[in-house]
Formats: sequence, structure tokens, C-alpha cells
Amino acid sequence: MFFNNLKIAIRSLWKNKTSSAINILGLTVGLSSCLLIALYVQNEASYDKFQPNAERIARVIMEYRMSGPESRKGNFTSTKVAPVFSRTFPEVEAAIRMTDKDMIVKSGDNLFTEPNFLFADSTFFRIFDFKMLQGNPALALNGPRKVVLTASASKRYFGKESPLGKVLLMDTDKIPYEITGVMEDYPSNSQIKFDFIASFSSLGVNGEYSYFDANYTTYFLLKDKNSFSSLQTKITPFMKKEMEGSGVHIDFTLEPFSTIHLHSEYGGFVPTTSVTYLYILSAVAVLILVIVCFTYINLSTARSLERAKEVGVRKTVGAARVQLFWQFISESAITCFVSIFLSLNVIVAVFPSFVQLIGKELSLSTLLSPLFLSVMALVTIAVSLLAGSYPALMLSGFQPSKVLKGRFKNSDSGKWLQQSLIVFQFSIAVFLIGATLIMQNQLYFIQNKNLGYTRDQIMVLPMNEQLHANFYALKKELIAGRNVINVSAGGWTPVSILSGFNMRSSSMPENEQITVTANRIDENYVATTGLRIIAGSNITEQDLKDASREKEDERIFHFIINEAAAARLGWTPEEAIGKKMFLDNSRPGFVKGVVMDFNFESLHNAIRPLVLFPGLVPWGKLMIKIDGQNIAEAIAFIQSRWKQLAPNTPFDYRFLDDDYLKLYHSEIQLGKVMNFFSAIAIVLGCLGLFGLSSYIGQQRTKEIGIRKILGASPWSIMGLLSLTFARPLLFSILIAIPLAWWQMEQWLDNFAYRIELQWWVFGVAGFSAIAIALLTVGIQSIDAAISNPVKSLQSE
Repeated sequence: MFFNNLKIAIRSLWKNKTSSAINILGLTVGLSSCLLIALYVQNEASYDKFQPNAERIARVIMEYRMSGPESRKGNFTSTKVAPVFSRTFPEVEAAIRMTDKDMIVKSGDNLFTEPNFLFADSTFFRIFDFKMLQGNPALALNGPRKVVLTASASKRYFGKESPLGKVLLMDTDKIPYEITGVMEDYPSNSQIKFDFIASFSSLGVNGEYSYFDANYTTYFLLKDKNSFSSLQTKITPFMKKEMEGSGVHIDFTLEPFSTIHLHSEYGGFVPTTSVTYLYILSAVAVLILVIVCFTYINLSTARSLERAKEVGVRKTVGAARVQLFWQFISESAITCFVSIFLSLNVIVAVFPSFVQLIGKELSLSTLLSPLFLSVMALVTIAVSLLAGSYPALMLSGFQPSKVLKGRFKNSDSGKWLQQSLIVFQFSIAVFLIGATLIMQNQLYFIQNKNLGYTRDQIMVLPMNEQLHANFYALKKELIAGRNVINVSAGGWTPVSILSGFNMRSSSMPENEQITVTANRIDENYVATTGLRIIAGSNITEQDLKDASREKEDERIFHFIINEAAAARLGWTPEEAIGKKMFLDNSRPGFVKGVVMDFNFESLHNAIRPLVLFPGLVPWGKLMIKIDGQNIAEAIAFIQSRWKQLAPNTPFDYRFLDDDYLKLYHSEIQLGKVMNFFSAIAIVLGCLGLFGLSSYIGQQRTKEIGIRKILGASPWSIMGLLSLTFARPLLFSILIAIPLAWWQMEQWLDNFAYRIELQWWVFGVAGFSAIAIALLTVGIQSIDAAISNPVKSLQSE
């Protein structure tokens, strides 16, 4: 019986080539899209699953607050937390301090800037599972100036030779680091990524002096996964006792390591992904699958009149309803299995382009994993049953007496289902068009918002001690270039300022301070970045000298604060000028200027109080504002001067605009992916509509012929056929727009600075869906309208 059903199913599919081709094409595109999304979601959800201790690892989140209500919270701690908590709390089995930074590495005569350079305590290989290929993991990081390389980094520097015991010079040809190990490359789904990992003691900052100077990341390995709650309840009272009498509130929260990549708002060593975006993409995958299933159902019910006689004859000669049911299910299954085979080939062909689109490292070998193959099989079976069940039940239920006497016609319930499925399909299309338009508008707003500073044509290079010593000589040489507008140095660029400080005015008690963000700058920082001073004046070279006097008690600082800081202290910008204030008590001074508020963090966050204070730092950023008329010439000039005055520093530059866009990497990638898959969803909906309109046109052939003989024009025929779909399309718009409005309002609430939803965006979405649908139907309507009515009537 099985092979008989299979043979009949193949013959039926071959006979009805048009509908079979539409169904197979739709299912192929739909399944390919779903599998690609599944690959991406699976990769993101699998982050750090290879770590055997993942359920016992906690990242420490620090929260600190001065006397005011403002607090700062993030994945930063001082070096004191790890040793103190390890000794104090029995729940902590081991602790580790880590930080990453760009390092200049010299091998032979070659200099390289290595951005993936990590410093970690010797407990690294005890807490995390990274396989050591050469060297002893217990001893590899147990002393200063020791470094472990990944296999790929070892190959880059030493080829096939063993690097153990060899030396690499770090930090502009000054510090020798002994290579003590080579480890296997980390998996692509690891949130801890590096090419070099050096001993934390090499930094010389591993003391236990203070809970401040929080510039490091701390992880705990707990005794067991149930220790999270018991340890968390002990931390707050412990820290209250530790900070008693200081006037500062500091507390720590434990964040499960396994949840960081998808659920943390504090970032990490690699960009995190919001689980919300995975939900959105998964929903898009399901909606695409629903569209292709509904297309199959619609085409099958539209063909019911064609197949009615077949069912009648087969029932007359003894076929049972269950046999007919499984025959039609067999047709659906064959269509699905052919589609899944074609989908795998499509995925292999488009995989490189898809990886480039999403900007992630994916492995095609995942398709062959048992789990993924099982999922594909289940999806294929589910789609076969979902798409084939209703047509199978409907067709197998025909009464042979009515069919063979010619009294059968498509039921009202069948027509109602067709209309309902069209409504659902195009509700999805309108929803996706509207959502995509809103996302693109928000991304356009992000990329074009007046941030309060200039980010165009500003080159950014890392500072180091050599550049710090030669800064003014280099600055003089660079400004002499005709294509260089300005040169400045600062601790942070205006795109992202992260340093936390406390501040008070002279009228406030010492134990009452507010939390602020602060940045060390030189006298050209404001001009280079285009900040706008709205009261007072900029700092000068003399101000830098005053802040850098040898005797600490003789230093005086001239501050520039933003509007938010002035308001927090109760001053207008004009009133703030000349007011005495203290930054961390160790920096007394006066407010010299007030800048207009600018976004020095992501637009997800509101603008907070900020202080800019004079001083140069060896670890900051060098910014060079160039003329946009001849960028290539400007870069060549800067490089030539760079080689003269900083010969031991690689000329590795980037542009400030690129740094800014990195803040919104997840949103930009989501926008690209949504554009792509929304277009696919719309095309699939139109494909089903094309097939359905074709069958409706065929079923109304006689009616169209009579109308034309009675004088109906081609335009009136086209309008008649198009109106068949007008009502369901209008219903689609009425259903989709409120849903899209509500969902996009939720998404936009994640941004402190966002667009406001406008009705015209949804009007464009609805109009676009109607135009696309009517164009699709119109192609079939034109063919029916210009056909010869004599042939139409003869066909009956």
C-alpha cells in the first residue's frame, strides 16, 4: 500500500507541475531561511556550553554609589575582590582577575599590535577549560612576564617550531615575556577570546589596597552551582561592614557565567547578543514556515475541484477515506523531502554570504550534527503534516455520488479558509514590513543623530609611553601638514567614556559626593572633537602645567563639566563658572567651562554627569582630525611622520565613526537580517498569491468569457479578479498594524534616545503590501482579461 500511494503521489505531482513547482519552490526557500536562522540561533545559544564548570562560574558585577541617588554598575572590580572573597567565603573555590588590552609585540625586527591580548591569574586553567597543547597549565601563569599563545598565534610567529622557552618583547621593545605554553584555539562560541594570555602579576597591580580602581573583571569558581544564593546573601552585609564610615556604598552581584552572552547588560570580552533578538529571528523563522504551509494549503484547496472526480472514482471502486488521506499526506511528504534536499544545497551555496551578512563565525558542519539532523527531520515531518492534513481531510471527505453527478462545488468553508489564510499571510507581510521600516528609521536616527561632538574624519591611534614622551613633538609635526586640522590626546574618545569618579562642590560635606564619569584631556580635545562650550572657556597649556606640578599639594585643576553635572550640583551653566569643586578629593580645582551635553555612551543610556580635566596619560587615545578632501594623502603624511617619531609603534589606526558604529553592532546586524528575511517572507506570500490567483482565474474561465462577450472591458475583468483579494488584504492591514505598533514600541523602549512612532510608517507598510499583492494578482488578471472568450467557453 505504501509504494502504491507513493507511486500515485508522484504521478499526481508530475501532472500538476505548476502547483508542484510553486509548492516546492516556496518550501525550499522557506526551509532554507528557517535552517539558516536556526544555525545562527543555535550558535548564539551554545556559547560556552563546552565549559564543564560553566554552571559553577560567576562573574562579579560591581555597584557603587556616593551620597546621591546615582549609582554605577558594571562588570568591573578592583584587584582586591578576588583574594579577599576567596579567603572570606567558603563557597568560593577559586577566583581569577582578568583584563584585556592592546599590546605591541616584537618578534625579530617586526612589530605587531595584538588586540586580543589577555592578562589573567594563574587559576585561569583551573577555572576555564582550554586545552594546553604544550606546557604545564598549573605553572604557565604562576609568575610575572609569562605568556601562553594559542596554536594559531604560535604558528603566525614561529611557524612549525615549538615556541616554549622563547621570548617575545612586549610594550615597545622593553619587556621580555617568556613563552610557557601553547593552547588549542578557543571555539568560536566562546565569550573569552584571545591570542595571547599573560600572567596577571605582570601588570604589577595585584595588591589588595582598595575596592576602588575598578578596572578589572573578576570570576569566581564556586563549590557547586547551588552556592550562588548562599554566597549572594552574605556579600551585601559583608560589604556594608567593609565600607562602614566611608560614605560610599559598594556592593557586588553574582552573574552566572552561562547567562552572560545572551542575558547580560554589561557586555564582556566579546560583544554580547540580546536574547530578544534571538526571539525576534526565531519568530521570523516560524512566520516564514507558516507562510509556506498556508501557501500549500491554499493551492491544495483551490485545486479541490480538479481532484474531485479522481476522489469520486477511487471511492467508487472501493478506496477507503483513510487510504485517500494517506495518499494526499504522501504527496505533501514527497514535496517536503524534495524541498529539504534542495534547501541543503541552497544553504551550502549561500552560506558564505549569510555569514558575511550576520557578521558571525558559523560552522557549516553543524548541519551534519545529530541534533541538527534530528531537528531537520522533525521540521520536515511537521511541515508535511501541517501543510497536508487539511487538504487531505477535505479531499478524502468528498461524496462520490455528488462528485460523479457533477453537483460538487467548492464549499463555503473552503473559501472561508482560503480567505483566512490570505489574511494571515499578508498580516505577517505587513507586520514584517512595518517592523523593518521602524528598525531602519531607528538605525538611521542612531547614525545621523547630532551627538554633540564630531566623529567624521577623525583618526584614532593608541597612545603608549613612547608617544607620551614625544607627544608635543609629534603633534607639532602633524599639525604642520596641510591636510591635518587638529591633534589631541585623551584618556577616552567621546564615543565611549567609561571612567568612574566621585565629585563634590566646595559647599558640600566631604562625605557627600556624587557619582560622575570623568575623562583626562589636553587643550585641543574640545576643538578636535567639536564639543560646544556654552559657558566659560576651554582649558589651556598652562592649565595642563598647573595640573602636572611635581608637588601634589601644589596642583590645581581647571575643570570642564557638562550640563548634566552642572544641573546635578544645582548650577546653571553660567553660575558654574569659577565654582570650586573636588574630583575624588585628590583633585581640587575650579570649573572653567561647561560643554553642551553630548552622548558619551550608547544611545541606550541617558546622558549622565561628566567632568573633563586636564592631563596627558600614556595609555589613552590619540585623535587626529583630517581634511576629508584628500584622506589618502593625509594618511600617507601622518604615517611618514609617525615612522620618524614613533618607530617602535605600529601605525594601526581606525576612524572614530567606526568606533561609534561598533556600539550598535547587534542592532545593525539585526536590521540587515530582518531586511533579508522580511523580503523573503513577502516574496513567499506573493508566490502563494500568484498560484492561488492562477487557479481562481481558471475556475472563473467561463464567467470571464461570458462577461467579455457581453461587453466587459479588460480593465473591468482585471478589477473583478483583483477585488477578490482586496477585502482579505485590508483585514491583514487592520490586524498587523496594531501588533507591529505594540511590538516596535517595546523594542524602542530599550533606547534612551529614540524615534517616535509615526502613523505614516505603517501606512507605507500597508500600501506596500497591497501594491505588491495587487501587482502579483494583476499579472494573472491581465492574462485572463486578454484571453479569447470563444476559447474560454469551448474549454468548458
